Amino acid sequence: MMGTIQSGDAVAAIDLGSNSFRLEISLWANGQLSRLEYLKEPVRIGGGLDLDRKISSEAISRGVECLGRFAERVSGLPSSRVRAVATQSFREASNQAEALSALAAALGQPIEVISGREEARLIYQGVTWDLPPTPEQRMVIDVGGRSTELIVGRADDITVMESYRIGSIAWSLRYFPHGQLARAAIRDATLAATAVLDEIVNVFPQVPQQEVYGSAGTFGAIADILERTGWAADTVSRDGLRWLMDRMVESRHIDRLNLEGLRDDRRPVLAGGACVIFALFDLLKLDQLKVAKSGLRHGVLREMLAADHPGEQLRQNSITRLADRFGVDRLQARRVERAALHVFGQISLSHATQTAPEQLRWAAQLHELGRHISHSDFHKHGAYVLGNADVPGFAQNELRHLGQLVLGQRGKLKKLDLLLNDPRFVDQLVALRVALILCHARVDPVLDSHQFRRTGSLMELSVPASWSNKHPQSYFLLSAEAEAWCKGGLDFRIHTR
Repeated sequence: MMGTIQSGDAVAAIDLGSNSFRLEISLWANGQLSRLEYLKEPVRIGGGLDLDRKISSEAISRGVECLGRFAERVSGLPSSRVRAVATQSFREASNQAEALSALAAALGQPIEVISGREEARLIYQGVTWDLPPTPEQRMVIDVGGRSTELIVGRADDITVMESYRIGSIAWSLRYFPHGQLARAAIRDATLAATAVLDEIVNVFPQVPQQEVYGSAGTFGAIADILERTGWAADTVSRDGLRWLMDRMVESRHIDRLNLEGLRDDRRPVLAGGACVIFALFDLLKLDQLKVAKSGLRHGVLREMLAADHPGEQLRQNSITRLADRFGVDRLQARRVERAALHVFGQISLSHATQTAPEQLRWAAQLHELGRHISHSDFHKHGAYVLGNADVPGFAQNELRHLGQLVLGQRGKLKKLDLLLNDPRFVDQLVALRVALILCHARVDPVLDSHQFRRTGSLMELSVPASWSNKHPQSYFLLSAEAEAWCKGGLDFRIHTR
């Protein structure tokens, strides 16, 4: 996914959270990350979601202004050393494409919308990297603006992870919309959070209390308040939470809550976050937990670091597990993969990105994902699975891209009209469709005698006359494919020699 990062390189992670956008720039040297710069701005994208789940234009404007400032900070870094990820508010947004387009343009970098479980995995990576080794299982909890992630693992191996659509912004808007802090509202918010999260009692294994960690964000904000008032540092306790809730009720309104350590950007979402955390304490029977300084963005940085880091292996393992789960014919997948990469290597021009061959490889490995659901419409079912699955290591927009390649492997091109303006996608799709024709008999194809040449919008394929005579069905299908692309705006010609 990323190029090799050397000691002495700076790397940057940008977390587009529901409450705040964060930028972390660190130096990778001598096997350690050292912070160079950290910026955080309370954009409140999550508070800008309306009843139709659209991010408001005002919220998008705040995000554009913030990312314009972030862009200046990362302008000196190559794009391979900058990664931006977006979380629950963007997962929910009905105008996700519009919002991401504006934000990515402001940042000058692509933005990945990651699934809830992918967010959980990266949070666990970020938190546990800085912790001392232990043979015990650990639990990491993150209460964000619109989602809450729980993860249990041992060392780098995750046992179980889940993401729940509940968070400090969502609960504050629902139960404290005007800032009033009545005891009844706090009780109702806590009970409702308990109802949403009650399955964690059966889903997650018991973990020693000393190995439960809260990831920054909401936990960090509450820990800061408690520490300034005399409670233990870097800790959130049940007694401390009760004390905080009593202070909220006494103040009667969030604007009148006068507590040292309460930052203005946390004030509007404090009550909802505290109720969610209290529900977690009840369900998990916790008296206290430690607060880690690390979180999602540190997990992103960790994954970017070294060539020997298992990030790419994780992605390939995820693809393999998905293929096995749906009974994909591995031999045919490998044939198509080899043929597609052979074609792509000849036709791809300078616009081909570093990730383009990998995307094509994965699409080839999964092209028959839907065959056990439907023989004739397997491409549609495969695209649906990829568009809706949680696949560790992959962002949602990456999976949708793979899904569109799988959808486009057969049938008319018209269904992909909008994507046919993207030269990278066109090259990938041509390579995949031609590979499927060459492998249609489910035997290894002859590749060396097929010569592709690409000049602008002209694509030419030269095949030996002896091959076309020996494989009349393949030649017929290639000719039909060339005609289909000509109708789609690509001048595709086949010659015999």
